[in-house]
Amino acid sequence: MPPTSLWIDTSPAIPTDAFEWDGHYDTIVVGAGLTGLATALMLARSGMRVLVLEARTVGAVTTGNTTGKVSLLQGTTLSGIRRHASEAVLCAYVDGNAAGQGWLLDFLEEQGVPYQLRDAVTYATTLDGLDRLDAELAAARIAGLDAVEERTTELPFPVEGALTLAGQAQIHPMEVLAALAAEFRRLGGRIVEGERVTDVSAAKPAVVTSTSGTSRAGQVVLATGTPILDRGLYFAKVEPSRSYLTAFRVPGELPPGMYLSAESPGRSLRRAPAADGSELLLVGGNSHPPGRADSPAGKVADLTSWAEQFFPGAQRTHWWAAQDYRSANRIPFVGWLPRGRGRVYLATGYDKWGMTNAVAAALSLTADLTGETLEWARVMHRRVTRPVDIASGVAINAGAGKAAVTEWAAAETGPELGDEPVSEGTGTVGRRGRTPVAVSTVDGTTCALTAICSHLGGVVRWNDAELSWDCPLHGSRFAPDGTVLEGPATQPLAEAPGVREEGAAEASA
Repeated sequence: MPPTSLWIDTSPAIPTDAFEWDGHYDTIVVGAGLTGLATALMLARSGMRVLVLEARTVGAVTTGNTTGKVSLLQGTTLSGIRRHASEAVLCAYVDGNAAGQGWLLDFLEEQGVPYQLRDAVTYATTLDGLDRLDAELAAARIAGLDAVEERTTELPFPVEGALTLAGQAQIHPMEVLAALAAEFRRLGGRIVEGERVTDVSAAKPAVVTSTSGTSRAGQVVLATGTPILDRGLYFAKVEPSRSYLTAFRVPGELPPGMYLSAESPGRSLRRAPAADGSELLLVGGNSHPPGRADSPAGKVADLTSWAEQFFPGAQRTHWWAAQDYRSANRIPFVGWLPRGRGRVYLATGYDKWGMTNAVAAALSLTADLTGETLEWARVMHRRVTRPVDIASGVAINAGAGKAAVTEWAAAETGPELGDEPVSEGTGTVGRRGRTPVAVSTVDGTTCALTAICSHLGGVVRWNDAELSWDCPLHGSRFAPDGTVLEGPATQPLAEAPGVREEGAAEASA
């Protein structure tokens, strides 16, 4: 079964617009996920002329592959923030997420888009997890959340304890994007798909270079998961994480809430309405840095086995994956981009909680671009580096550095790859002379590429679940033909040198 998001599979295509060569706008937003479309709509409502450029299709990356939980109880996020930041920052984070949640649910009510109110539950199955719940409860109370301690849940396995926050929500994320896009275009906004942005000049006006040409604007917002520009070195300030989501038909009653485990490996559960009026069970988890798992397919199989164990008779209908980014101090980066001359802005680092953080970011960015001030945003985004943040940042980059050394060594000592195709559905990294080469065969087509990531030169690894090339350094991902799928990379993987060409280079060296 190939990866297919339930949300994308059950949604019609979202209408978009044609590219306008050298168009002039007040603001250009790069990325058509929740951050991008919410920001674009808010700016359009303020009277701005706005263009959204999307490299793939609306919602194709994180938003269309999320769990769709709109919750202020976020696993053990709040206690993590408390370890890295002041109580004032913790409270500002919750205030911002509450503002984002409120804006989104109000918008859905206004547009007649369905959503479901649910209790959010963080549960523990071990004594270590119970300690984490205690820390999370303390942080939640500091932030003013009425989380309640529980000893039991409606889950089909025993727990040591749980925290519950009532009145949270779950959504169908593609229905949300469709409503945002329709309202934005009604106000004169333009959305163009298939336009990968490769450069932004912070001139006055800013010049954005994309697949079909250039566009100009007074300011630019990068709403791309992780920034596609290396100014500010945000690729080294956030850690990518890839996780999996599965959907099942299950006989009998399903647990009524939205659940997340306090321990690793993570387990996330919720219900989702199906087209026939029934409900599906969604089970997610098994996160890892992209490009650093020996077998992503094994992660999906493990998640499926877990669901089948605790929900007898479960039949899988879909599975898919999403990529998220976490900052060293657990607070998203939102605001102006260094060396962007005050004309380029970014938002990244939601740590898997984009349904509230994305809209909070949109509110913050809109305030910045319209000359307003949001007190929670001012407190939340004033970065103060603490020793624990430095240690966390070192760990992030140590992991990338170790992966770089390991994969280059493996490529240099790997097999010499000729013109022979590899087996269907597989990919392998080897070399042609001194050049690391990535060869795969998918749907009968064999592609030979250089195995060197176009971002910063990491050696990619084959993802045996999604049939992609993933970079273990900063999370760039590529299709079997080398096309960029996501991450900080903006250029495809290069074609591999031919066997004779590399042999001639070796002989003359």
